[in-house]
Amino acid sequence: MTSLRITGGAIHDPAHGIDGDVRDICIRDGRVVASLPDDAPRLDARDMVVMPGGIDIHAHVASASVNVARRMLPEEHATDPARAPALARERDADVTIPRSGSGGTVPSTFTTGYRYAGLGYTTVFDAAVAPISARETHAQFDDTPIVDTGCYILMGNDAYLHRQIAAGEHDRARDYAAWLLRAAKGYAIKIVNPGGVELWKRNVREIRSLDDPVGDPKVTPRAILETLTDAANALALPHPVHIHCNNLGLAGNVTTTLDSMRTLAGRRAHFTHLQFQSYAGERGKSWASGARQITEYMAAHPETSGDVGQVMFGPACTLTADGAVEYLLHTSTGRKWTNVDIELETGCGIVPYTYREKAAVASLQWVVGLELFLLSSDPWRLVLSTDHPNGGSFMSYPQLIHLLMDRAFRDEQLKRINPKMLAGSALADGLSREYTMNEIAIITRAGPARLLGLANKGHLGVGADADITIYTRDANRSQMFATPRYVLKAGTLVVEEGQLRRAPQGQRHQVSPGYDTAVERDIKQYFDRYLSVSFENYGA
Repeated sequence: MTSLRITGGAIHDPAHGIDGDVRDICIRDGRVVASLPDDAPRLDARDMVVMPGGIDIHAHVASASVNVARRMLPEEHATDPARAPALARERDADVTIPRSGSGGTVPSTFTTGYRYAGLGYTTVFDAAVAPISARETHAQFDDTPIVDTGCYILMGNDAYLHRQIAAGEHDRARDYAAWLLRAAKGYAIKIVNPGGVELWKRNVREIRSLDDPVGDPKVTPRAILETLTDAANALALPHPVHIHCNNLGLAGNVTTTLDSMRTLAGRRAHFTHLQFQSYAGERGKSWASGARQITEYMAAHPETSGDVGQVMFGPACTLTADGAVEYLLHTSTGRKWTNVDIELETGCGIVPYTYREKAAVASLQWVVGLELFLLSSDPWRLVLSTDHPNGGSFMSYPQLIHLLMDRAFRDEQLKRINPKMLAGSALADGLSREYTMNEIAIITRAGPARLLGLANKGHLGVGADADITIYTRDANRSQMFATPRYVLKAGTLVVEEGQLRRAPQGQRHQVSPGYDTAVERDIKQYFDRYLSVSFENYGA
């Protein structure tokens, strides 16, 4: 039995209304408990900030497309080698053999786990996994130490699902979604550009209306959104359907995003990387921020949640099932790219990219993301992400937190960017809000945990997983959040003063919803006729 008392720290646990109170946290066997004997081992956290471990609700760290992205960036492997850390010497059962790897915007598996832990993050979800390649995702997760993991399963462009929608078989569509989640060992339903990826395979670039037909007149982006949202809610999944809207990255796409939100009004739905979906203006003519329209809608609709997908200046790697937007990036930048059709399920596009301060569009993207954060009235429902590595690496999270907490720092950065498209911007007009420490704990910990339905994560109450990050106070928030003093995973000290001490294996989050097993006979017939993999060998 292992136990530890963390003493003297300022606790930020917004799930329990604790905002900087000095309290002890007691840990036994990987969980927070009410008390411990007086002679229990102690960790002195005086003058430090104590939070639950960070939770990344939306990142790309372990899919087949992530592996393709790694192969596309060999130059980063050479410039950012990651040596094996010197782990604790004692021969504890939780001490594994340290491994080297490579970094960059798309780090290798071992490096991903080490670097997330080094920032105080202890739970990470991969946001877009094709079910046919889910086995590879879980193999990568097995190779990613420390952090707990889970993945969202792509369904919005699945040909079998489209057949059920065309036939009006909504119960069968729900049962198919449940079967896919179980087969792929997924956690949530993911929709990317509903219907748009299927049309892209037919050389159609843009969805002009949510009622555009996708083959059959009954199969439209709106019908796909409604069918899968209703399925997720009927199955009582812990996280609602996770939606990447149509027309990502196009001027004027805020209209499409708002139409998607209104379509699902009254139903739980999570809209992801909203920065990329919140552009006003008109395609080919003008760009502007639509952030205020999105935050005003969300304020009036508590069933709607999202994450921001903040752009951070510097290198990135755009990778998504939305191959159409990747082709647009490729043609506009001339950068190398790849496009992959994935059986009858989805697609994939990848373009290495750099966001530059003097580029007008990148500057607008940076501003739109910050406006979403700073105009949001409910940090519990609009949480932090950079859509790693699309908007920037997860390693940029400390700087992003600094931008949110420090107006002076933010204003200095604002002076450096291209002002061409910022007329009427709330940020350029002096938006003065600064996030508090507790609000940071919400958007990086308590909020994601609540949105994911993780009852034992994101808080420090009795029964919580003892995933805990302890920071040394520093007015330079970038420095403070980049170098935690201590990080504990399930009560085990894994990081101390910036040095990795242990690398235990994390846990896997997955769901197993019930369904009518009669659907399996029809799925098997479909596989036998159309897919290159057998029904028996499918999934993870």
